[in-house]
Amino acid sequence: MRDEIIAVLSTRSLLLEGEADPQGLVAAAQADYRHIIAALYGEGYYGPVVSIRLDGREAAQMSPFAVPRQVGQINVVVEPGPQFRFGRAEIAPLAPRSNLPGAFRAGEPAKVPVIEEAGVAAIDRWRELGYAKTEVTNQRITANHPARRLDVSVGLNPGRKLQFGQLEPRGNERVRTDRIIEIAGLPRGETFHPDEVDKASTRLQRTGAFRSVTLSEAARANPDGTLDIEAELVEAKRRRIGFGAELTTLEGASVSAFWLHRNLLGGAERLRFDGEISNIGMSGDNGVDYRLSVLFGRPGTFNPDTDFYIRAALEHEDEPLYLSQSFEIEAGVTRIVNEDYKFQGGLGLLYSHTEDDIGTRDFTLLTLPFSGTLDRRDNDLDPKNGYFLNLDLTPFIGLSGSGNGARLYADARGYRSFGAEEKITLAGRLQLGSVMGTDVTETVPDFLFYSGGGGTVRGQPYQSLGVTLPGGEEIGGRSFLGASVELRGQVSDKIQVVGFYDFGLVSAESWPGDEGESHAGAGLGIRYQTGLGPIRLDVATPTGGDTGDGVELYIGIGQAF
Repeated sequence: MRDEIIAVLSTRSLLLEGEADPQGLVAAAQADYRHIIAALYGEGYYGPVVSIRLDGREAAQMSPFAVPRQVGQINVVVEPGPQFRFGRAEIAPLAPRSNLPGAFRAGEPAKVPVIEEAGVAAIDRWRELGYAKTEVTNQRITANHPARRLDVSVGLNPGRKLQFGQLEPRGNERVRTDRIIEIAGLPRGETFHPDEVDKASTRLQRTGAFRSVTLSEAARANPDGTLDIEAELVEAKRRRIGFGAELTTLEGASVSAFWLHRNLLGGAERLRFDGEISNIGMSGDNGVDYRLSVLFGRPGTFNPDTDFYIRAALEHEDEPLYLSQSFEIEAGVTRIVNEDYKFQGGLGLLYSHTEDDIGTRDFTLLTLPFSGTLDRRDNDLDPKNGYFLNLDLTPFIGLSGSGNGARLYADARGYRSFGAEEKITLAGRLQLGSVMGTDVTETVPDFLFYSGGGGTVRGQPYQSLGVTLPGGEEIGGRSFLGASVELRGQVSDKIQVVGFYDFGLVSAESWPGDEGESHAGAGLGIRYQTGLGPIRLDVATPTGGDTGDGVELYIGIGQAF
């Protein structure tokens, strides 16, 4: 117990911060009386004696106007006294199914944080039942020193049960008030619940139209039993631009940029243009690719947690096994279940003009894309724990050049860190893809699967693995299985080293099997931590299958997965 007391006091003492100036030492010592006593109260010691002497003089008795020129010796003597325990621990009235901390009961150490936690839990439970203005009416805390006992009695007044009133936005200049109320989705007329206030705040924040959002309850309830919620808003700048770059020895350089408008029509609508040029500086079979896309999004459509979107993209791909020019337009909705889980569905039209070993072909497809994402990583760019699951399912109807079928792609990632400071991280990834319903020769090359490169198997040439037809034509496969594992070790605050192994299998069948072709790669990497995420440098070499050109280099921002 003595060691625990010393540990608590050492975290609260200002003298231990290394102040060298005599005047600062006196001020720190005089403040430490209060800090040390508060720390001891927090552990249940209510009869402490604290002495802080600077060169033999009690700091509490020193005048701030007669500070010594120097201080040579500091002595801190703390007699914590006995630890008190709860005698009576009562909070009343309690709401049904209240869950007070187990340490708040007779016989347990009478720690101040336990009292505070119990009070907060009791009030929060009343608020969850709609009694938003629950307050403490009386509080009696009595220390019985001979018995080393602390008696605690807290009285509550829940008041009356309230319903949500109006949301009252303040500070908005360009975003319309009616749209703010619609997006927030505060359930007016329903029983108050603090979670609904948090949800409304989150909905407004994720629009990106506001730099800050603060929701607070009105000081008083309305005579009709409703409680208004006040929203203090600070709008973000309407326009934003951004740039990105990545470099690999195999896939060349890629540059990207975007332009974003956060409040296009006054209702927090987003309009975003994205442009990307990749494979710059490459020669041989892999030419320059480019993509231009536009996305319009309207939050809070149909209900507060459903966003409407329209997306269009024009793309040119000069890949090792095919050349494609395509245009796609899609409209749909995104349903945000919670901050971890969302899904979207839509209706799209895809046109693709392609050239590959089979010949020159045109495809027109009606698509019904669906995707779902469950993201429980602790950090998007540098996860240490958690997992990420994504599923894309796109049924399609061939209007010309293709039959009817569906494309499935699943991506699962998991992370687990070890050690007291979690400096070692084990990360794994599994990818699965399948095209069903159409033959490999009548499937849009964009829908087929390839392996090799930074997103699948590092160390292998980009999209080097597909399938070879009986006639010798090389195209993508109808199925793909990919697996990656990384061991990441933090060697300093800024530097992390990584070892990795990647595997990929592509098959002409709808599901990966024994008839597929596989390859693998392995390597080492280094990460340098920045405020934007880790800068990634990986060096990889083939370990199985097509060996390509040997060692490859990959540079980017964020972990590989």
